[in-house]
Order: sequence, then C-alpha cells, then structure tokens
Amino acid sequence: MFLTECPRDAMQGWGEFISTQDKIDYINLLLGVGFDVLDCGSFVSPKAIPQMADTSEVLKNLDRSGSDTALSVIVANIRGAERALAHSNVDIIGFPFSISETFQYRNTNKNQQEAFDQIRTINELVKQEKRHLNVYFSMSFGNPYGERWNLDQLLDWGKQFRDAGILNIQLSDTIGAATTEQISLVFEQMQKQVPQISFGAHFHNRYDESRSKIQAAYQSGCRKFDSAIKGIGGCPMAKDELVGNMPTEQIINFMAANKIEHKLNLLHFESAYNKAKDIFKF
Repeated sequence: MFLTECPRDAMQGWGEFISTQDKIDYINLLLGVGFDVLDCGSFVSPKAIPQMADTSEVLKNLDRSGSDTALSVIVANIRGAERALAHSNVDIIGFPFSISETFQYRNTNKNQQEAFDQIRTINELVKQEKRHLNVYFSMSFGNPYGERWNLDQLLDWGKQFRDAGILNIQLSDTIGAATTEQISLVFEQMQKQVPQISFGAHFHNRYDESRSKIQAAYQSGCRKFDSAIKGIGGCPMAKDELVGNMPTEQIINFMAANKIEHKLNLLHFESAYNKAKDIFKF
C-alpha cells in the first residue's frame, strides 16, 4: 500500500495557532516513520488558512537525512505553485479540483474550467522542475450544496485529466458523505474506465466508520490511502463542522489484520503519535 500522512490536513483547521517549532518537530518525527508521502503544508492565502502561513519556514527546517519520504504541499493557483516550486524540499504539488462547482469557487475562488486550465499550466511547471503533481477530486461522493452528483461527472472529469496528462488523482470524500457501496462503485468504475490514472482515497469520515470505508476501497482495488493520526482535521472550507480525516492508526490496524506488508517503523510512529497528543490535546 502507498501511504500518505497528512499533518497539513490535520493542522489547517485547528483553532489555536500551532507554533512553527511544534510543526517542525512533529513533521521531523513523521519523516522517521517511513510513509511514502507527507502532506506537510500549503501555499495559499494566509487570510484563508492562517495556520499554514509559516509553511515556508517549516520546509526550511526539516531534516530529511535518512528518510526517503516525499514532501507534498497544497496550492490553489499558479502563483502558489511557483512559490512552492522555489523550495527544494517540495517534491509534490497538490491541487484541489472539485466535482462541485460551488465548492470550487468556495475553496479556490474560481470555477471548474478555470481551475482545470490552471492545473494544466501547473502541470507543465511541475514537469519542468522535475517534480510531481497530485490532484484531489474534492466532493467525489456528494456535496452539501444540493448540487446533482453522479458517477458520470467523475468519469468525464477523469477522462479530461487523463487526456491532459495528469495521472495521479485522489478521490476525496470531503464531507464524509460516502457509503461503502458508493466507494466500491466509484473505485471499481474509475479504475476500469480510466485505467491510465492512479487513483487513491482521501476520506474524511467519523472515526467509527473508518474500517468499513478502508475495506470497501481496498476490496475495489485501491492501494493508495491518505490519513492523519487520530483522524484529526478535515476541510475548513467545506462546512462549519469539520469531519475528521481517516485515522492513520486504523490504516495500520487494517494492514495488520489483513497481513498486508508495509515499511512503517511503528516505534517511530508511536513517538509521532505522542507528539500529536501534545499538539492536538487528545
């Protein structure tokens, strides 16, 4: 399994400002665990996401010696991508593209076509710098705005991204709306009809729903999962009430129960978990 730990997603909506040093210490601990990717910050407006205003400083102070974990940051426009690419510690640029037109405006202040056009430009910049692009399909399983959702929308956008040469997409349950049946349907059909794209799962859900949703995605062929320790976080731009992330410990438990091999150092994970307890007070 390909695992992305998401301290950025955990921190971004946290009410109290987390000190820059705490962020550095926490992410450095996570670098020792052996995740494939750490989603560790964002280059977006500090007015929109004040918690991430110090991403540049955090990146400068990460110790990557002895770690092969890639570092990812989120951007919402070309200017943010340019700022991110100026950092040698950034390996992956993430961009949120929404299946909901309303949420696309709310999250990035642009419509879907404008976002798609900017993503294509960013993809060219990323390739020039020999980095990677990861697109999040926000609201992949429904939205709270009363807009129509169906599988054909996902398939249509998936094919447009494939034709544009963008081949890494995380299917995101931004508000925890997905049922296990829906997860199975979406992953089976997206992988079947757009096999050129590597699809992953970025689920926001209640803690007690985690296991069944992991299983539904895994049994439908998904092998890429995003998560955050204790399920902290969610998307502050989606609704007033945050729905938490997929808890990393539930992913680990699922792999253990199903005898799935992984490269995580669980002693280092325990250290990072204890640091998370200090930061998030759980």
